[in-house]
Amino acid sequence: MRYVAVKDLVGEEILGQDVLTSDFVMILPSNTVLKPEYIEKLKELEITNVYIKDKEYDEQIFVLKFEAEQYFKGKVKEIIEHHTYRHNEELVQLSEEADNVISSIIQEEDVMDKVYDIRNRSTDIYEHSLNICSLAVLVGLKMGLSKEEIHDISVGSLLHDIGLRYLNMEYNNQDVAKLSDADLIEYKKHTVYGYAALREENWIGNIAKSIILYHHERLDKTGYPLHASQISRPVQIVAVCDTFDELVCGIGCEKMKVYEAIEYMKIYKNVKFDADIVDVFLQFVAVYPAGTRVLTNEGEICVVLRQNNGFPERPVLRLMEDKTGETITDGTVYDLLKKRHIFIEKAID
Repeated sequence: MRYVAVKDLVGEEILGQDVLTSDFVMILPSNTVLKPEYIEKLKELEITNVYIKDKEYDEQIFVLKFEAEQYFKGKVKEIIEHHTYRHNEELVQLSEEADNVISSIIQEEDVMDKVYDIRNRSTDIYEHSLNICSLAVLVGLKMGLSKEEIHDISVGSLLHDIGLRYLNMEYNNQDVAKLSDADLIEYKKHTVYGYAALREENWIGNIAKSIILYHHERLDKTGYPLHASQISRPVQIVAVCDTFDELVCGIGCEKMKVYEAIEYMKIYKNVKFDADIVDVFLQFVAVYPAGTRVLTNEGEICVVLRQNNGFPERPVLRLMEDKTGETITDGTVYDLLKKRHIFIEKAID
């Protein structure tokens, strides 16, 4: 399958997955042939991206399978939207769902060795929390953390932005850097609000509580709310995953391409973020997700077909245009683990 922008659809593509609204109402089922009128309707409903079938991209690998992701996203949304300040009975269910997310990840074969396609997505806050949960769990597993720590990382990730519900300002689709001074002060309180709402709860561990309070702290003391530099490893794991996902989704900042977000994490490794955590994180994140168009050092334009496990910067490519600009349709494939002289210079928007 390929994840494509609705604006780029031309008609006759076949849906690879159901198209759902934010409330999980089905608009179009998988295997639907996309007629022009369907595409226009998707645009009217502000559906920006869909999956379409393409046998060349069937090997895209995500941390959570689509069905599991949709289920967990729905559960997280249902639980959190029923929650009101200090009425935390409903939130206890998230502890169980956190364990279900962990189980869904670890039951996958070779989960520790795969390179995963992290896609640019919308700014849906529930999908953001779930994605951080799955990424942070994977980092924690790779770093050998205990079961208890992994559980707390999962719960803390699902609840890390609960304080946003208590803000007296509009935070959706906002670039934090462009907020007024008053709104920025209020926005930065969301970590404190979330922690205050849950600190007396016995069902949530201290690590998870620390994640809620400290996930925006940085090693160079540029974070908030306390400008702390002594940050526990579980909190730092969530901070790395949270920052990366915010960058690729455009949450609180200008959206970046995946390779740009990866470069950002490399630049601030050992400055804002723990180097060991960043290194582990980048081991399983594909620099160029399947479907990305890239320019090689040979001057050719290719599209990424799939990843090579253990080598996130050396995927398998299909040649699209030669260096003269001529379209190539003979199905030439470059496996960059075998074609050592070929390198990706940049992604093409």
